[in-house]
Amino acid sequence: MTQEVKMAAAAAIAADEAERARGRRAALSFAAIAVVLGLPLWWRTTETYRAALPYGDIEGLAQLPFQLAVPVAVVFAPGSVPGDLPRPLPFRDVQEMEISVNLRPSITSRYETVYRRTTSQEEAALDVATAREADAALHPLQDTSLGSLTMYVVPETSSLLPQGINVYVGKHRSALVRAGGGLAALRTRLQQLTQVMSFTASSISAALSDRVPNGQLGPDARRHLKSSLGYEITFSLLNPDPKSHAVDWDIEDAVNRYVQPVLDKLSLVANFSVDSQILYYAVLGVTPRFDKESSSFLLSAHSLPHVINPVEARLGSSAASLYPVLNFLLYVPERSHSPLYIQDKDGAPVSTNAFHSPRWGGIMVYNVEAPASPQVSLPLHVDVDMVRVMEVFLAQLRLLFGLSREELPPEFLLESPGNEGLADWELDRLLWAHTVENIATVSTTLTSLAQLLDKIGNIVIKDDVASEVYQAVASAQSAMAELAAGHLHLAFQASKEAVTSSERAFFDPSLLHLLYFPDDQKFAIYIPLFLPMAVPILLSLAKIVREARQREKEPTKMD
Repeated sequence: MTQEVKMAAAAAIAADEAERARGRRAALSFAAIAVVLGLPLWWRTTETYRAALPYGDIEGLAQLPFQLAVPVAVVFAPGSVPGDLPRPLPFRDVQEMEISVNLRPSITSRYETVYRRTTSQEEAALDVATAREADAALHPLQDTSLGSLTMYVVPETSSLLPQGINVYVGKHRSALVRAGGGLAALRTRLQQLTQVMSFTASSISAALSDRVPNGQLGPDARRHLKSSLGYEITFSLLNPDPKSHAVDWDIEDAVNRYVQPVLDKLSLVANFSVDSQILYYAVLGVTPRFDKESSSFLLSAHSLPHVINPVEARLGSSAASLYPVLNFLLYVPERSHSPLYIQDKDGAPVSTNAFHSPRWGGIMVYNVEAPASPQVSLPLHVDVDMVRVMEVFLAQLRLLFGLSREELPPEFLLESPGNEGLADWELDRLLWAHTVENIATVSTTLTSLAQLLDKIGNIVIKDDVASEVYQAVASAQSAMAELAAGHLHLAFQASKEAVTSSERAFFDPSLLHLLYFPDDQKFAIYIPLFLPMAVPILLSLAKIVREARQREKEPTKMD
C-alpha cells in the first residue's frame, strides 16, 4: 500500500510538473508571439509615415552661386569699325563681373559678346531716315530670344541719330550706338547700355530684398511688387456725393484700349484678371484743408498714408483673393470739398493730382468743374476723360512693377514703348528680377519646410508631398543652370514651376494632421489597451524566472 501511495504521489508530482512545464511553454509562447509578432506589427501599423526628402539638396540650393549670362551682339556698320580692335572681326569676348550683394552665394554677371559686321539685310535696314524706322526694320533680323541684346554701331557721321545723341534705345532688344573715340569710348557706351537694357545691381538687390540687410538696400528696393504667379487688378470709381454728381466712366473700353495691351505683354510674367466697381458714399477718411488763396481744398503729403485704410475697408477685393491685388481708385470729390488737389512734400501741387502706394496701387483725384449757374439741376452729369485717367494708372502700374526709368546721360535717347506700355528689354529686366526672386523664394520655402519636418517628427510626409519637394528642387536647379546658359525664358519658366511645387508642398493639408498629437497622448491611448494583456504575461514570465532560480539552488541544498 505504501508503494502504491508513493507511486501515486510520484505520478501526481510528475503530472504537476508536466502541467507547470505546459504553463511555462504557454507563457513563453505568448511572450514570444507578443515580442516577435505583436510589437513589430503594432510599431509598423502605428508609425508615422515619412517619405524621404532631399535635405542635402535643399541645403545646397541656398549655397549655389547665381550666374546671369547675357548674350550680346555688337554689330558694326560699314565705316564704324574702330581701328584699335584687338582682333579681326568676327570674334567673341566674355566679361564677368561680381554683383556686390551681401549674400553667401555669389552673384556674377556674365556678358558673352559677339563682335561682327552687318549683313546685307542689316545694311539695308540701316539705310533709312530715322532711328525709329531703323529699329522697326532691324527687329525681324535680330535675335529675339529673351534676355539677348543687339547693339548696332553706326558711323560717327551717321544722320540716323539726332544731333547730340550718341545712343538710341529702341522698343525691342536693340540699340544704335554712334562710333567715335576709339574702342575705349565704345566699350564705355556699351557698358552703359547693358546697365540700361539688362539687369543692374540695384534690381537684383531688390529681387533679393528679403535676404539683403536693410542698410544695403536702396530707398525703393522694397517698394516693388513681389513676384507672384498671378495678380488681380481692380479699378474702382469712388463717388461720395451721388446726389450732386452722376459720374459715367467707360472703364470696359478704356481697359481694352489702354490696359489690355500692357497685360498681354506682361502675360509671360504672370496671369492677370481685371475687374471694376463703383462705390457710392465712399469718402477718403481724411478731411482736406481749405486754402483761401486758391479757394480750393488740399491734401498734404503727410496725410496721404491715412487715406488708404478707410478706403480699403470698402473695397473688399483682397478678402478672398489668392494673388496680390492692385487697386486703382478714381475719386470724384464731393461738392463741398471741390476742387481738391494733392500737394507733395514741398507743398507744390502734384501735376497728375494722384499718388501711388507701394505694393498696393494708386489713387487719382478727379475734379469736376463747378457749374456756371448756381441754379443748375443736380446731379451733374460727369463724363470721365479716360485717356487722362489711364495715363496716370498705367504710369502707376509701371512703378508697382519696378519699371520706372532711371536717370540717363543726356546723350541717350529712349524710344517710347507706345501702346504696349513697356519695351521688350524692359520685359526682360522684369524677367531677370523675377527669376532670381523665384529661386530665392523656393530656397527659403523649402528650407523652412525641411526645418519644420525635422523639428516635429510626428508629421506625416506623404509621397506626393515628397514628389513636389523633389520637383521644386530639380526645377530650381534647372532655372539656375538656364540662367548660367543665357536662356532667360527657360530659366523663368523653370523658376515658376519651382515656386508652384514648393508652395504645393509647403501648404499641403496633410502636413497639419498630426501637429497636435504628441507622444504622451499616444501612451494615454495605448496603455489601457495593452496593459490588461501585458500584466498576465509579465507575471507568468516573472514566475518562470523565480522557479528557474529555485531549481538552480536545489542541488546545492541536497549536497
